Amino acid sequence: MQTSDSPLAPKQTADLPSPSDNEENDLYEHHRITVDRGQEMMRIDKYLQMRLEGISRTKIQAAAKASCIVVGGKAVKANYRVKPLDVISILLPEPPHEFELLPEPIPLNIIYEDADVMVIDKPAGLVVHPGVGNFSGTLLNGLLYYLRDQGDAVSPYLVHRIDKDTSGLLLVAKNEEAQVMLAKQFFDHTIERKYRALVWGDFNEENGTIDGNLERSPKDRRIMTVTTPDRGKHAVTHWSVIERFGYVTLIECVLETGRTHQIRAHMRHIGHPLFNDAAYGGNEILKGTTFSKYKQFVTNCFDLLPRQALHAMILGFEHPTTHQHLHFESPIPADMETTLNKWRNYAQHTIKEYCE
Repeated sequence: MQTSDSPLAPKQTADLPSPSDNEENDLYEHHRITVDRGQEMMRIDKYLQMRLEGISRTKIQAAAKASCIVVGGKAVKANYRVKPLDVISILLPEPPHEFELLPEPIPLNIIYEDADVMVIDKPAGLVVHPGVGNFSGTLLNGLLYYLRDQGDAVSPYLVHRIDKDTSGLLLVAKNEEAQVMLAKQFFDHTIERKYRALVWGDFNEENGTIDGNLERSPKDRRIMTVTTPDRGKHAVTHWSVIERFGYVTLIECVLETGRTHQIRAHMRHIGHPLFNDAAYGGNEILKGTTFSKYKQFVTNCFDLLPRQALHAMILGFEHPTTHQHLHFESPIPADMETTLNKWRNYAQHTIKEYCE
């Protein structure tokens, strides 16, 4: 670990192939390698360790165990011997960082932990991973501090992310083998993920599916937008109505894929931006009356919930070692629940006035 005064110190990284369009949230590297004609036969784990600079043999062997190394369309074991002109595909989670992270004492709400995995209930406002403008004070810095005394083999490995201002459940691996096994479940879309979201507007239906590829907006690179089927990355969100308040609706979103800002971009695309989502236009009064009393009510709700109304409520997965199915739920946080109660009261008051 670097010991500079800065929370992040530069680290050399490998010049690796670009990720494929199958990557989710920039946490997976999908390498495709064609073996040279003159290559002598060699164990594939040793060969890939030589070809992929900075990737440990342990991680490569874990990838093989998780069926993440494919040769000629078939998954192979770590002892497979490569032959000239073999075409190798390998999926590896979390590509090398450009910086060495330093531990920081950050409070963590750990709701489950064993030797292989942790489930964190992340509060809104906490960045998961360092990046431009957020080089310290992140969840990953806090995890490094928390795990610092558990041995050299234990370290936090991310397999997915949630946005800074989204609250809820996050799954973290504590070793390379667990990371690869969990990443394969995310890659295969077998992880159970359910969100609660408060969105603008009412729906004619009780449920529906949004199937729309996502790419960076050409007008604002900080947000995502739905594009044509031949561009971007495939993204599917299933939604269902939980509670209607007239001008806003509480919905459940189930992710079939896990793209950056997927729910936020998809809901705006169908005309239902998340409540108070500034990046996607939800911080304006999009539905309702023009009366000043109503405007003040909405403004008060914005003040109570100064973020997008999105919570990662349910997380289910197969344990990478025991293969037991684990299921976790996180209660809706206070800021979002208070806002929902205000809308409930408003809707009931409006209905009462209408009936009278």
